[in-house]
Amino acid sequence: MSANVLYDVPGPRARVRNRLFGALAVLALAGLGWFVFDALDSNGQFDPGMWSLFEYTTVQQRILTGLQATLSTFGMAGLFSLVWGALLAAGRLSDHRWLRWPATGLTEFFRAMPLLIMIFALYQSMFSDQPQYAMVLGLGLYNGAVQAEIIRSGIQALPRGQREAAYALGLRKSQVMLTILLPQAVRSMLPAMIGQLVVTLKDTSLGYVITYAELLFTGKLIANTISTAHGYAFIPVVLVITPIYIALCLALTALARWIESRGRRGSNRRTPAAA
Repeated sequence: MSANVLYDVPGPRARVRNRLFGALAVLALAGLGWFVFDALDSNGQFDPGMWSLFEYTTVQQRILTGLQATLSTFGMAGLFSLVWGALLAAGRLSDHRWLRWPATGLTEFFRAMPLLIMIFALYQSMFSDQPQYAMVLGLGLYNGAVQAEIIRSGIQALPRGQREAAYALGLRKSQVMLTILLPQAVRSMLPAMIGQLVVTLKDTSLGYVITYAELLFTGKLIANTISTAHGYAFIPVVLVITPIYIALCLALTALARWIESRGRRGSNRRTPAAA
């Protein structure tokens, strides 16, 4: 029986036990799925009349419009959060107290502030006529503070010898940060940064609270507009909109993996300079 330090190959009884547990888990998930399906079906949620509303061109166009609003808000908020996070991280890594302390205070404040309260406060106080700006600013400030911690921890995780060697060569701190530390830290930070962007994408659904016509709020309007014999089609709308959010998040995750693999292949192709 082969084994290594971290993992022991299971024996015959362990394999039988693992297969049994796996079969029980599959049966439990199947039973849960059937229970949910039966509950929805008994309430008429799978009646053809509930789903006929998606055949209308106007309904399809409204879903596409809500999707466009979600993507545009995510694009602006994601870009703003990366820029804001880079600025906060640079401030927290500064040697000057007058810059480091305010950056630390802003980072901790926006990380601790509930996102929903921030968006609602911005909407009521500044952007009551333009809810998209409240969404972009709120998402950018909150997620930028989280991105700042990701960037700061990624840079500080690098060996101190590289920073000290760069200073010994006479490079300024900005040169050391931009040309030596940041390019190396991006590789380790990329999964966490993309993960936070996925969170930003999902948080665009909070526009529902301030009546911003993103994908979720558009779905609510569609469900409220059309009534059937079994009531309003809230469940069918949720079952249509949820896969769209999941597909967007999976596409963003796949893009992150592709970028990471490209960077890994690029670093592997590098050859050391001749002596």
